[in-house]
Amino acid sequence: MNRPEPSATVGNRSLENVHGSVHVPHHQASFWQQWRAFVGPAILVSVGYMDPGNWGTDLQAGAQFKYGLLGIVGLASLMAIFMQVISARLGVVTGKDLAQCCRDWYPAWTRWPNWLLSELAIGACDLAEVLGSAVALNLLFHIPLLWAVAITGLDVLLLLGLQSFGMRTIEAVVLLLVATIAACYFIEIFVLPQTHPGFAEMGRALFTPHFRSPEMLYVAIGIIGATVMPHNLYLHSALVQSRQLQKDDASIRRALQFNTLDSTVALSIAFFVNAAILVLAATVFFGKQSVVVPGGHVVAFSADSDWIRVAYLTLAPLLGTTAASTLFAIGLLAAGQSSTITGTLAGQVVMEGFMHWRMKPWVRRLITRTLAILPAVLIIGLRGDSSVTDLLTLSQVILALQLPFAMFPLLQFTSSRNRMGRWKNGRFLLAAGWASAILITLMDLYSVPESITTAWHVITGG
Repeated sequence: MNRPEPSATVGNRSLENVHGSVHVPHHQASFWQQWRAFVGPAILVSVGYMDPGNWGTDLQAGAQFKYGLLGIVGLASLMAIFMQVISARLGVVTGKDLAQCCRDWYPAWTRWPNWLLSELAIGACDLAEVLGSAVALNLLFHIPLLWAVAITGLDVLLLLGLQSFGMRTIEAVVLLLVATIAACYFIEIFVLPQTHPGFAEMGRALFTPHFRSPEMLYVAIGIIGATVMPHNLYLHSALVQSRQLQKDDASIRRALQFNTLDSTVALSIAFFVNAAILVLAATVFFGKQSVVVPGGHVVAFSADSDWIRVAYLTLAPLLGTTAASTLFAIGLLAAGQSSTITGTLAGQVVMEGFMHWRMKPWVRRLITRTLAILPAVLIIGLRGDSSVTDLLTLSQVILALQLPFAMFPLLQFTSSRNRMGRWKNGRFLLAAGWASAILITLMDLYSVPESITTAWHVITGG
């Protein structure tokens, strides 16, 4: 029987301070004992599927097309589940994360470009997190947006404090933030008046999606581009190694089963959150041209609207309560902060995996956040608060262009018997993974000309 290649040596482990830090019971232990041990990595990964970039595309889709793109949110989430299951599989079987595999199994000249592309994607994701957290602070406490962007740099202290308590503490805090987001939307949709959606219409849209206009296709591409995150593929393959994994066949089989379950449950929750954002936007915005907010100011809706800010400003008068707008801002802040934690961990993984460089987590965090804050401060300072949507668009364009450079190596490695032994992707995962990667890449290529034009306009202010 073919065996996978040996795992990474001790000196080259990513996230070394948490590697193998969580005890795993014997493979014959009860289901709940094993579930408690393995649950966690996918929760950290799932926050990347609920970051402010997703919020922007979901809000736009619901406001412009009602429930018409709900099926696309479901398809994007399904493809994300396939890719994250495969990423976890790579980490469990080989004992290496995706960045280490690329370093070890590709020619040496690929290390620098692969690392730089990964860092660019992480910086783009962090830009979305900066904007989401800053908008939430601005809306909750009326801090000028430019100052709110600068304040987001202080979250380095949050990460510094959390990492000293170990992986389980980080997972618990992120779980609390995810629960906060989910609770906010549960309250807005099922508790607050005037926001009860049409469930029958939602069901039809979910299972029979169709495009009524070219604009729907472009927004659909944006939803898929904002959903599958390249840095999450590196991160998940490293996080699963925080468990004390054994290399006998029974233990590997058990680890694969529970990580698959963990990924499916966590990303299903992310789907329900994204679907709730779209449904809420459809319920309160669709069919309306404008709304009068407190003070008599009229906010008009258009394809170019800053949907994150418009959502906050208009929820209160549309719902007849200020609770909705406060819940929205709290959920947005939770999304930004939870994504911040996982983005920093992903940065450590790619730096240590590709380059074997190590630095203290707070230094790494400070560098990443500074590089994300600088373009935000520059563009907001020059063009004002209205540029938030443009910056989010820029971040999603960068992420979409980098994604194939993470997906295809992952699928190549996990489909190889030489690399994975008997644990290589089976027929279902093989077909689902490659179909997802090819579909995402084709949609990215279709949108590249317009995406690059949009990005250039954002940068130049055109």
